[in-house]
Amino acid sequence: MGCDPWNELAVMRLLAIKQRPVEKGLILVAASIQQLGPLFDRLTTKQRVTLGNSWPGATTWLLPDSDKLLPSWLKGSHNSVAIRVSAHPLVKELCQSFEGMIVSTSANLAGKPEIRSRLKLQRLLGDKLDYILPGQLGLKTKPSTIRDLVSGKVLR
Repeated sequence: MGCDPWNELAVMRLLAIKQRPVEKGLILVAASIQQLGPLFDRLTTKQRVTLGNSWPGATTWLLPDSDKLLPSWLKGSHNSVAIRVSAHPLVKELCQSFEGMIVSTSANLAGKPEIRSRLKLQRLLGDKLDYILPGQLGLKTKPSTIRDLVSGKVLR
């Protein structure tokens, strides 16, 4: 599930549908590193290379946001923001059409298993969603790895 990250009402609605607290933060997904804008510009050369070597792909990185470029409704109670440059063709196309990053979160209620079929999604959450993008799911069965860019630690 996703929405416009700059639209606070849309993000709050998404969090309400998922029953997810805002303090946990959200993942943003982009079509390319260029869509990271000023966040990327503030990274060291080594950090940029690290990102470039892992993207596009299934690694989500926590990027520092000490300049508070992104709103708190995206970062939750954190000083960093979780971002992934996706290799999935539909996600890339959606971000390119939107001309920027979008919120990306699993289709489920917080703490519950992911919904991995369109039929189940429509049955459980369809009346709460504005649109379900037609197309194939990715082949990954596990969520993306989450790593901290500053420490290098794997968090998930």
